[in-house]
Amino acid sequence: MSIVIKACETTHDLKKFVQLPYELYSTNPYWVPPIKQDELKALQRVSNPAFDNCEAKFWVAYKNNKAVGRIGAIINHAANEKTGEKMCRISRIEFIDDKEVSKQLLATAEKWARDNGMEGIHGPLGFTNLDHQAILIEGFDHLPSIASEYHLPYYKEHFEAAGYEKEMDWIEFRLKLEKEIPEKALKLNDMIQRRYNLKVVHFTSKDEMKAYAPKIFKLLNDAFGDLFSFVQMSEKLSEFYSEKYFNILNPKFVKVIEDKDNNTIGFIISLPSLSKAMQRARGKLLPFGWYHITQALKKPKVVDLLLTGIHPDWQAQGVSALLITELQKVMMEHGVEYVETTGMIETNEKAINHWKNYDHIQHKRKRCFRKMF
Repeated sequence: MSIVIKACETTHDLKKFVQLPYELYSTNPYWVPPIKQDELKALQRVSNPAFDNCEAKFWVAYKNNKAVGRIGAIINHAANEKTGEKMCRISRIEFIDDKEVSKQLLATAEKWARDNGMEGIHGPLGFTNLDHQAILIEGFDHLPSIASEYHLPYYKEHFEAAGYEKEMDWIEFRLKLEKEIPEKALKLNDMIQRRYNLKVVHFTSKDEMKAYAPKIFKLLNDAFGDLFSFVQMSEKLSEFYSEKYFNILNPKFVKVIEDKDNNTIGFIISLPSLSKAMQRARGKLLPFGWYHITQALKKPKVVDLLLTGIHPDWQAQGVSALLITELQKVMMEHGVEYVETTGMIETNEKAINHWKNYDHIQHKRKRCFRKMF
């Protein structure tokens, strides 16, 4: 029977779109399911302020009346204004190992892009850099963090067979923590703080941490402005992601640096790994999802390093080292043994070289593909 591609026109259609990977990865021990309700909110204009600058369309592929693939297409007008290109973004693509399915899904997104005046298509990329992005091409036997991605090994071959080429890679590390922080690092921290009169902000409650969210997102815009695929986040969008992520953060694992004038110049956001808890939750917070998540936050052996930002004026001044050392103190108190980084653009040599100072493995690689019409 032929493959049928159906556009998602209703909330019911979008629920089928969200459900598909739960079926595709149902027996995979590494896939970490997102919360279904969060996914559904991200796909709808009424709940996702990214639509203020974006147009999007989503489709599901059926074969023998069974869902076998999905794809989204996003035109981010702000991103195109930044780069001067007319590009469409592939988003949230998933498919069985059938090249006819992937071919038709990609062709559907490409046609929509051309019909809307685009000159090329790339991805997977999301609405923003805090959304789903890239295809996993290395590291299939490692559990991803909740802020990363997992895909099956055949995805890369399907993209290449459809005429797509590499645009950008992200790499990820797994770090092993030492039992003690070297005395040299502690002395360097003290020296940096005294030299620049810097203050480390520690949080003991979520309310304290949330009060800093606007400052953190403002700094995020400043620090990430020139990075590949990044688009400035509006106040509404910052509030959207703050509500989504800050409620599950453990405030002790978030650190902020302020200068002598109380300006926020650096931050690091980490989280006890929730990957196994999210697998147990199976995409739902109720009735037991919250329990699994709460338990995972208590005695972590693995911490996910979600996001680090340094103001451009303070880069290469030791602020990142200060943040890492302060966070490491907390991780040691909690008995953490390993740290998982999220994706770093392969051209970000400063960040990559910093992690190479630790006992590490570089175990995952994700890729964004590109195709011009």
